Amino acid sequence: MARSAPDTVTAQLVERIAAARYEQLPEKSVAAAKVFVLDSFGVALSGTRVPLVRELQGLAAAWGRGEAARIWGTGERVPTGTAAFINGYQIHNQEWDCLHEPAVVHPMAVVLSTLVAWAEAAGATRPVSGRELLLGCAVAVDVAATIGQSVRNRMQFFRPAMCGALGATAGIAAILRLDAATTRSALGSCYSQLSGTMQAHVEGSPVLPLQIGFNTRAALNSVELATRGVQGPRDWLEGPFGYFALIDPDWTAEPFRQLTLGKRIAELSHKPFPSGRATHGGADGVLTLQRAHGFAANEVSAVRVLAPPLVRQLVDRPASADMAPSYARLCLPYVAATALLTGTVVVGDFDPASIALCERQALAARIQVLPDNNRSLNALAPQRIEIDLADGARHAIDLPAVLGAPGRPLTHEQHLAKFQRAVASGAHPLPAEGAASLIAAVESLESLADVRALVDRLLFSCPTP
Repeated sequence: MARSAPDTVTAQLVERIAAARYEQLPEKSVAAAKVFVLDSFGVALSGTRVPLVRELQGLAAAWGRGEAARIWGTGERVPTGTAAFINGYQIHNQEWDCLHEPAVVHPMAVVLSTLVAWAEAAGATRPVSGRELLLGCAVAVDVAATIGQSVRNRMQFFRPAMCGALGATAGIAAILRLDAATTRSALGSCYSQLSGTMQAHVEGSPVLPLQIGFNTRAALNSVELATRGVQGPRDWLEGPFGYFALIDPDWTAEPFRQLTLGKRIAELSHKPFPSGRATHGGADGVLTLQRAHGFAANEVSAVRVLAPPLVRQLVDRPASADMAPSYARLCLPYVAATALLTGTVVVGDFDPASIALCERQALAARIQVLPDNNRSLNALAPQRIEIDLADGARHAIDLPAVLGAPGRPLTHEQHLAKFQRAVASGAHPLPAEGAASLIAAVESLESLADVRALVDRLLFSCPTP
């Protein structure tokens, strides 16, 4: 465990946040931010199809009334915190959002939902520009992913929500150009409100993505408190009861030393399939082998996925015909079986009728997740996939990187195709002209004068601006 004075990492990180300016962002970071802003909007609109979204919207009035921000899809006007909560849930509720693999953090779920809701509310006084949103996202992902990447212990708390909240706080602070002292105070207040454990993940509980929503509010509250002069804990990261003492105690300072502005957002991975990232190696591997050798799913007698400990922790779980969709998305045997049988994995594969199909359950029972020799507790790759066929043939593939990772990125065309699939699969499909308008707005985000114009394009029934 790294032991240092509280200012060794914390002060340096806060100074970086306070000094960040859009003009300093590398071109590749701006390009990556646009890609993952659009990707996150797409999966959020797809996430409107999940039934719990309607329940949350029904609860919204009980959480307070207001018109500061909008729920993506319906356009319902609600208080800022409610919009951030529901939009963040929509981004992550189908496990289709981007990931920083070395950090094991889905940063954009908390970050984008929080920053856009805050920008909508702030726009009533002073419009927040596209450049400011790009800067805020880059700073936020730098903070969230660097904290996550520094960790070496087994994940016990839900890092995507917690690190995402700290990142979102930093992102808003950068947009507001808060000084270092106020930024540090805001981050301390956010740390004091963090929540979320891995128990919901183990059980496949729908509360897992709700933990994203819980932490959007922590970020919004923290900035409000700090700008009003309420002092948060200073040593929130390295103090005796700080993040690195209580939440992730085995850590190294090296990722902080390597950090430059915009570095982490350029390291994000796409998720081609709407399932836990740890299932993607199995799906990617069996599909690659099937395409290469031309066998049918009914010829498969056994599949073995040799994977690091984190993959086994997250997605090595038995399939059953009555498992909940939230559990099925985190069940590697079911996801890999679905890929073999259908040639891909889509959102409808996690509807109860699809989960219950006997053919899928039978094939999932023949798929094992086994340990490899990787000792890292936070690695998702490399992986090895082996398939035995009924005729005695055996095929195998080693995956140093899984499809969608920086080592095997989606092409621009594949990225847009995923976005189009996503916006067509929501509770209501986004009209073609609306999707085209949203793509154009994000691709020219640095020229956008007011982020509220993005939300205008995220509404199912709103005319194209």
